[in-house]
Amino acid sequence: MRGYSFSKFIPEKVQEGGFDGLMNIFTQLLNFTAGDPNEALAWMNELDKQHHFTNNDYGMGDFIDELKDKGFIDQDGDKKDGFKITAKTEQTIRRSALEEIFGKLKKSGKGSHNSNLSGQGEEKNADRREFEFGDSLDQIDMTASIHNAQLNHGIGDFTMTERDLEVEEMDYRTLTSTVLMIDISHSMILYGEDRITPAKKVAMALAELISTKYPKDTLDIVVFGNDAWPITVKDLPYLQVGPYHTNTYAGLELATDILRRRKTTNKQIFMITDGKPTCLKEGNRYYKNSIGLDRKVINKTLNMAAQCKRLHIPITTFMIARDPYLQQFVRQFTEVNGGKAFYSSLKGLGEYIFEDYIKNRRKTYR
Repeated sequence: MRGYSFSKFIPEKVQEGGFDGLMNIFTQLLNFTAGDPNEALAWMNELDKQHHFTNNDYGMGDFIDELKDKGFIDQDGDKKDGFKITAKTEQTIRRSALEEIFGKLKKSGKGSHNSNLSGQGEEKNADRREFEFGDSLDQIDMTASIHNAQLNHGIGDFTMTERDLEVEEMDYRTLTSTVLMIDISHSMILYGEDRITPAKKVAMALAELISTKYPKDTLDIVVFGNDAWPITVKDLPYLQVGPYHTNTYAGLELATDILRRRKTTNKQIFMITDGKPTCLKEGNRYYKNSIGLDRKVINKTLNMAAQCKRLHIPITTFMIARDPYLQQFVRQFTEVNGGKAFYSSLKGLGEYIFEDYIKNRRKTYR
């Protein structure tokens, strides 16, 4: 008879000691503390009491000294005995986020990353065809071409003609301009769930991916609450949720204005949100309604989605909430724009966005 055997659960050691192990914990905590190294170090002291990261040979004081010596933190002039992180640490956080998210994507192999367009490009795909005038020599698959010549003419007197040549198709890539919209309304930290930290991680990882692998692409980041405003990659570690409602219209309007100025063919908006639009700005006053789906707010937001469609700007919505009536709104929003929607958990958010970004940059939205 088959069954199950149970044994005592012994958790793995949380982290190895030494600078590298502590640096990994420090980097993760900076995401949760909005880039405040003082709070992160205070948390590390508490965690060290429970999990014993340090020992008699290397303590927290040694780690702090090494952070200063290696240029990860500086003395904060505004705080007595306080620290602030440096540009070197900001880049370390971005790289850490990239490794965490992109590493999961490569391991899971969710998608093939195949393009639906072929032409002169950078990456080979599985498609083959006969040689045509104008094809470059580096596209010719010599092994397959020799094989074709042997089949067509025999091996006694080797002959190769133009018709024997076989060409490997190449995936065509275009430059892509992306605006990542991040909801920073109060609901992003309500209900006992921290939704803003994963959103920040995704933004930092995407920025690092683009700057290292696709440097000709552009990424702009827009945050939206009662209003919408652009932030830089440098601002991301310090991003916090405010006591805001959700003015999705303002975020889309700003994102569209940014993309209008970009001289690229592919333009797209990624929007991370957990709720419905609840706010509009009318002159100097805010029109707000958090109860249900306000007809006035929804209609104006849908009109903006339709305008993006006319400008060939697809919107991919990553909804990190599963309320049925919210999903109904997202379906309507997606239909009006002709974009896509993912009802994603926080755990899979990064992999979904990376997958979609890489797929979308191989399309032409015309």
